[in-house]
Amino acid sequence: MTATSQLLEMIQTRQAYAPDLLFPLYDQLAPLSVEEMIGTWKGGKFDGGKDPDPIKWYGKRFVSADHCEPLLCRKDDGSVYAYDQLGAAQLRLIAWRGVVSAALIYDKQPIMDYFRKVNDQVIIGLGDVKGRPTDFFFHLTRE
Repeated sequence: MTATSQLLEMIQTRQAYAPDLLFPLYDQLAPLSVEEMIGTWKGGKFDGGKDPDPIKWYGKRFVSADHCEPLLCRKDDGSVYAYDQLGAAQLRLIAWRGVVSAALIYDKQPIMDYFRKVNDQVIIGLGDVKGRPTDFFFHLTRE
């Protein structure tokens, strides 16, 4: 089974998956250009729904290389809004784990998200918060 098919199956099951299982699959994925990221993406986590989500994370919006809304959230009425407490972000190509791919750099926080392509509609992100282990995987599906 390919990394792509394994990850798509894992996303469908909505179960929890450990970073040790996700890292080798992530490393097999193709890089993404900044242009491929443009648009709105609905997000999900590989935590099996066990971690509480106080901000009701919805996804991310990449308007241009220089303007991104890194956290879209849902209000109680279901509407989506840009959560601005962490600021905006920008996209750049960055080498990480031996591959140059699109990465999201937060403007006001020591956070970067590194992306890899599952297919044209699904990508995997790996969140890196300075001073913490880099092991927070999430997935995004193009709207």
